[in-house]
Amino acid sequence: MKRLLTMRFSVLLLSLLLAILTSLTFGSALIPLADVFAALTGGDVTDIRRTIVLDIRLPRILLAILVGGGIAASGAAIQGLFRNPLADPALIGVSSGAALCAALYLVLGAALLPGLTASAFVGGLLTTWLVLEIGRRGGTISAMLLAGIAINALAIAGIGLLSYVSTDIQLRSVTFWALGSLGGADWYSVAVASIIPVAILLLFAERHKLNAITLGDQEAAYLGISVPGLRIRIVILTALAVSIGVALTGVIAFIGLVVPHLVRMTMGSTHQVVIPASAILGGLLLLIADTLSRSVFAPAEIPVGILTALLGGPFFILLIIRQKGKLGI
Repeated sequence: MKRLLTMRFSVLLLSLLLAILTSLTFGSALIPLADVFAALTGGDVTDIRRTIVLDIRLPRILLAILVGGGIAASGAAIQGLFRNPLADPALIGVSSGAALCAALYLVLGAALLPGLTASAFVGGLLTTWLVLEIGRRGGTISAMLLAGIAINALAIAGIGLLSYVSTDIQLRSVTFWALGSLGGADWYSVAVASIIPVAILLLFAERHKLNAITLGDQEAAYLGISVPGLRIRIVILTALAVSIGVALTGVIAFIGLVVPHLVRMTMGSTHQVVIPASAILGGLLLLIADTLSRSVFAPAEIPVGILTALLGGPFFILLIIRQKGKLGI
């Protein structure tokens, strides 16, 4: 079993490497692989191609891997924490809160808010705090879930109101950002996103406790685990990883829902496997989606959130059908 897992992890890493090379090569400008290696190693290549590889495509690739990995690993942790296969990071209001504050910035402008990325990040953390506070007062994990659903609904209503009062240009900006895009990637955004792997490592450190809590809160408490403390830590780490990703790229749909299930179906359900494998596969899938988004209709670019939704939507429907008996519907 261990040998099989090692082989599958190796396949994931090899696939990620191939996806990186493909993404460096394809786009609105096709760059031969030899020129890509020359640009990466400081060899003889034109300044234009060097700039495309090092300053445009490489930071975009790294940002896709970091953001996709953070969302997917967070999804794995949230599903384990809530013992709900249909859960994803959006359930705790991170994405909707970030989207609401980003819409506020785009519509109201810089006079009231610090910037698009900062506004989205603060929005994600604020909604997470509200969910935690309501869940603490409610005293149960169900209260936290219901709080997340309610806050999601309020945030979506707020975005709808802002869209209604916005100008045509502002509405286009809000819509494009809400659909997700890595078009603004640069080395600064990669530096900011470097916080995400730290959050993933801290989630991985909770792997044994997440395995225990899947048996139930009471059983986990018998094993000496502080369930409320674990719940708070997982939600905060998830909010940190996802809010940074959403702040930098906009809303990326379904990665946090789909990827952990793909991992569980192929590699097992223990969190010492699910969390790192989800991080790798999440980065791989978002990188593939972004490469397609900027290559299929080049030089035009499709918002990457559309492609991830096209992948995740049918999978979500199939998942609901498979879980029919377990969900009691």
